[in-house]
Formats: sequence, C-alpha cells, structure tokens
Amino acid sequence: MVRLKDIAVRAGVSIMTVSKALRSQKEVATATRERVQLLARQMGYVPDVAARGLRNRTTKLFGVVISSLANPIFNRVVRGIEEHAHEAGYEIILCHALNSPEREEVCIRRLLSRRVDGIFISPVYRNRPDAPVYRELLAHGTPVVLLGHPAPFCDAFTSVSTDDVTAGYQTTRYLLSLGHQRIAFLSGQLVAPWAQERLEGYRRALREAGLVPDDRLVFTAGSTIEDGASGVLQMLNENCNATAVQAVNDSVAIGCAEILLGQGLKIPQDISIAGFGNILVSEHFRVPLTTVRQPKYRLGVAAMEVMEKMLRRERVEARRLPAELVVRGSTAAPCLPPVAPDPRADGT
Repeated sequence: MVRLKDIAVRAGVSIMTVSKALRSQKEVATATRERVQLLARQMGYVPDVAARGLRNRTTKLFGVVISSLANPIFNRVVRGIEEHAHEAGYEIILCHALNSPEREEVCIRRLLSRRVDGIFISPVYRNRPDAPVYRELLAHGTPVVLLGHPAPFCDAFTSVSTDDVTAGYQTTRYLLSLGHQRIAFLSGQLVAPWAQERLEGYRRALREAGLVPDDRLVFTAGSTIEDGASGVLQMLNENCNATAVQAVNDSVAIGCAEILLGQGLKIPQDISIAGFGNILVSEHFRVPLTTVRQPKYRLGVAAMEVMEKMLRRERVEARRLPAELVVRGSTAAPCLPPVAPDPRADGT
C-alpha cells in the first residue's frame, strides 16, 4: 500500500506538503501540487477515507433504508439521492427493510454503528404510535430525512413526500368530469399515511361534486398486483355497479385491469381505470394506464437538499412536492344504456 511518506520521498518534499497538495490547498505552489498529484496517480495511491473520517469526525457515508428496490418507485428516488450525494463527495449504503419493522430496526442500528453522516428512511408503517428505534435515532442526533409521510412514531423527523391528497383529488375530479358518478376506490392499507391521503383526496372530490362518499365503493386492496386482483374480485362479487375504478397505485390498478380484461370487460369502453405512481409498466400495459406522475427523481433530489441543510445546521422544513395527472387510454366517458324509444314519436 502506497503511503504519503512514499510519495514525499519520491517528490522530495515533506509529508505535510504531500497531504496539502493532495487536498489541493492553495498554499502549495501550483507546480508542486500538480507534480505531487501526478506522482500519487502513477504510484497508485488511494486515500484512506476511514482515517480521514476519524480526523474530521465524518465518514462521507449516507445510509438509505427503503422497503426494496423491487418497488419501482424507489429506483428513481434512490437514483436522485445517489447522484447528488456523489456530486457532494458522499457514498451511500443501501438497506432493504422488506416492509418488516424488525428488519428496519436492524438496518437503522447497523447504519448507526457505521457512523454514517445521515440516514434517509422510507418508514415501515405500523399501527403503534411509538417505535423504540426511532426514539434511539432522535437521541443519537444523526440527521434523518424521511422518504415519505411522517406517522406518529416518526413525526419528530423532517420528511419529503408527494402531495397525495391533491393528487388523489385531481384523479377523482377528472373521472367525475368524464361523467362517472359511481367510482370505486381500491385502497391501500390505511396504516400508511400515503394511502390515507389518496383516499381523502377521492372523498374530497366527491363531496365537492355534491356526492356523498359511499364506503360500499371502497375496497381494501394493498399495494401489489395480487392485491389489486383480490380487491377487484371483491368489487365484482358485491356488484357495486361502478363505471370507473381509482386504484391507490399502479400495481393495484394493473392487477385490477388484468382481472377485468380476463372477465371479458373492455377498458375503457365498459369500465375506466386510473392508477397512481406512473411506474414504467403503466405506459406499456395492454391498455396504457391513466395515472398520477409522482416526482420520484425530484423526491430524491429534494431529500438530499434537506440533508445538506441539516449538515450545515440550517433550519429545515418538510417538503411536499406536487404530482401531475397523466391521461392515457384506460379512461373515457361511461357508456350510457340505450335509450328506450319514445312511444309518442309515432304519433300515438
């Protein structure tokens, strides 16, 4: 392993001069600095980041805890964090909680043991109002940015999230504008604030249109394609006569659509479907899906901006990013039943 001392001997300067030259400090003459840096590259010198971290009390590491990269939403969020962290000289350690509170605790404690400079967490939502590991985080003082809505057990931390209420409201209002009045909603598990907010947006739009929200049109699905299939089967069994389905996310919408198409229904001629998230498959599904484009990459960038402010000890606030409705082929005006002929039309 090449040491600073080895470079100093080859360059004919002191170890301190080598150290300053490699950190591009201006007090070292330009010619000397360039010569030392060239020698370091030629000799294969690699800085000892761990040793530097001990001196500076920083590791230049961020921890990121998400459910899984199998969730397409997180691909872009993590990319936004990683690209901007890289530009700032940081590396990330990625941990998968797999929607398990126990695994999430292990991930967080391992990151704390690595003395990361900050942690980004997409919380595993639970019914309990308290979670010991989040109390530990708060006591430890490590900067934390939540990737998603805060819940009672983690509301002491700053969050970056989508304005899900407004996005859910806009989707329902669009379906209403097409003429739909019986709109079924395939909901996520309401322990998750994002699922609560999307449902609240749906209900708000109905109330604004003068319609009383009907809980018989709300079906608990979840978050996966399989959940969407189960939710729509329940809807069909209950014969609620919905002309449109608004799903809590795109995976649920696709699971729903697969069942409806399998039953011989046509989308959107017989029934309209809207999702949420704008994952890649939504645009390329058999019937391109009307959905909400979540600002996934911008969420990651915004989270990094909040983290950098924290590290500079500046005041930070929660960030709520707007989302945009994307209209595709899965929604249309409802088909009206044929009008019976007026018996007076023939003059009788």
